[in-house]
Amino acid sequence: MSQHSSTGLILAGGAGRRVNGQDKGLLLWQGQPLAAQVAARLRPQVGRLLVSCNRNTDYYATVADALVADARGDFQGPLAGLEATAQHVSTEFLIICPCDTPELPLDLAARLLAALTRSGNTISYAHDGERGHYLCAALRCDILPSVSVYLDKGQRAVRHWYAEQGACPVDFSDQARCFNNYNEPT
Repeated sequence: MSQHSSTGLILAGGAGRRVNGQDKGLLLWQGQPLAAQVAARLRPQVGRLLVSCNRNTDYYATVADALVADARGDFQGPLAGLEATAQHVSTEFLIICPCDTPELPLDLAARLLAALTRSGNTISYAHDGERGHYLCAALRCDILPSVSVYLDKGQRAVRHWYAEQGACPVDFSDQARCFNNYNEPT
């Protein structure tokens, strides 16, 4: 499967509640903003790179091909970012990841997409051998309209939406450390 059949999306639209309201994507790790490091690892794996963000757009425009802002107010979570992205994607697949995982596997997209092809599922997500990383996932873009229906019901849980859609875990236990997130206040 070609990288051109997928669009990448970095989720950086949160309120930063765990980091005292700071923008997690702009927190420094090893001297660089987390989002820049995530973008550097994801960009070679996808045809086009988007960032879902609700602030600091001048910065995020430097690491992405295009930006997407939530249509819903009040920082309603990663699914709101997916919902807003639906109208900006023309590829068959969407590869998503959070802005605070700077050591993403360099084969993340390939392995997630291979699992979708094998399984016939609509979503695949990384599992490190101990837990699922629901925000490191591949989705078939034709399911994105269902996000709005789910959010309109007042639901926000990514893993529950995944269960409704038919998701499969992909074993990344050989690269478990790649999913470490770095979101401590600076």
